[in-house]
Amino acid sequence: QVQLVESGGGLVQAGGSLRLSCAASGRTFSGYGMGWFRQAPGKEREFVAGISRSGGSTYYADSVKGRFTISRDNAKNTVYLQMNSLKPEDTAVYYCAAKALVVTGWERDRDYAYWGQGTQVTVSS
Repeated sequence: QVQLVESGGGLVQAGGSLRLSCAASGRTFSGYGMGWFRQAPGKEREFVAGISRSGGSTYYADSVKGRFTISRDNAKNTVYLQMNSLKPEDTAVYYCAAKALVVTGWERDRDYAYWGQGTQVTVSS
């Protein structure tokens, strides 16, 4: 029902900034809450941030609060993740995901029905 493609990943120095984008195809984007997850080598995928359908509610993992900001532009079918004050431990593949209206949770993989292919973020020092 929806396809997701992440972009904007790359290599940055510690303390730098990066903005990720997640472009959705189809006509159902506004009907989904959206989330960002990340997975570092050898680690499980973890929740980073989530945003409600209208963008009125946002959710963040403690590890990124105050540094990352999730936003969405439903007219452009796009979700963003602005990442500031990046740390080496932020290095991971970042995934965009979409969940159905019936799902109320935000932080579990199983709360989401659709996933993008991921984009690599590498933070060096």
